[in-house]
Order: sequence, then structure tokens, then C-alpha cells
Amino acid sequence: MKKVFFALCILIFPQYGFSQWTWQNPSPQGNTLSSVNFPNANTGYAVGSFGTIIKTTNGGTTWDIISNGTSNWLKSVCFTNVNIGFAVREGWGSKDNILKTTDGGLTWSYYSTGTYSWLNSVYFPEPSIGYVVGQGGTIFKTTDAGATWNSLSSGTNSWLLSVYFTNANG
Repeated sequence: MKKVFFALCILIFPQYGFSQWTWQNPSPQGNTLSSVNFPNANTGYAVGSFGTIIKTTNGGTTWDIISNGTSNWLKSVCFTNVNIGFAVREGWGSKDNILKTTDGGLTWSYYSTGTYSWLNSVYFPEPSIGYVVGQGGTIFKTTDAGATWNSLSSGTNSWLLSVYFTNANG
């Protein structure tokens, strides 16, 4: 009889004993974040694991979750203004590894570089000129705001983890 009572307690207690727990910090989610970008002092975006995209419009005081249709790890984010932004994701068998929004993150479109390589970083020194880098020395450049991407030679097979330029000429 004691064993039956003990077994019932183990099965019932977790359902009722922990049901009052709610997520407190970090709010609004707990996935790993890998990149953050603020196109101005108030509006910012962060991306991370499981397709996480969060947005703030008050300088980071509060954040809202943005749906984007992917569960892949988003590795980097870059916005050219508060509405137009890009994120890159790990490959996992898809060539559509660049995400773009033109409405502040409400909707996202997928763009292809033509490679299955994982992409690790995206940066736009100007609204129409951008770069992505990633696995196996991968470098791509766009000169038309992300509509098409051209491969550049890096001279290495190493993973490139980050990209940044001070001007459009690199």
C-alpha cells in the first residue's frame, strides 16, 4: 500500500506542485541569443537558437517575440533601418539560408545564396550592399539589397565567424 501511495505522489506532484511556475527571466524567452542589432536608439532585434527573433521598440526595456517560420539557429542579424533587415541561419540542407524583412520583422522572406553552407554573419555597410560569411570560407556579396548574392573567394576553407566593414568597399 505504501508503494502505491508513493507512486501516485510521484505522478501527481509534478503536475500540481510546479504548475505555478512561470518564465521570469530572461523575458520573453529563454533560447540562446547569438546576435543583436539596433538600427536606432530605441528599435533593436536579437536572433538565436530555434529560429528566435525578438524585437524591442523602447531601447531594450521590453522585448516581443517575432514569428519567422524557421526553427533553424539564426546566427546573425543586421538591419539597414527599422524596417529592412536580414538574418542568416545554419544550413541544414537548404540553400534558402538568408532571411529578409521589409516591414520591421512582421513577415520574413527567404533568399538563396546557392550554397548549403552554414552562414554565421551578415553585415550591410550600406542599404543595398551587404556581405555574409560562413562555413568553409564562404563569402557572398549583394549589391541589390539582398535580391541576388555573388560568391567571393576567401582563400581559406576555415569557418568565417563574423563580417564587418567600415564602408561599402570593404
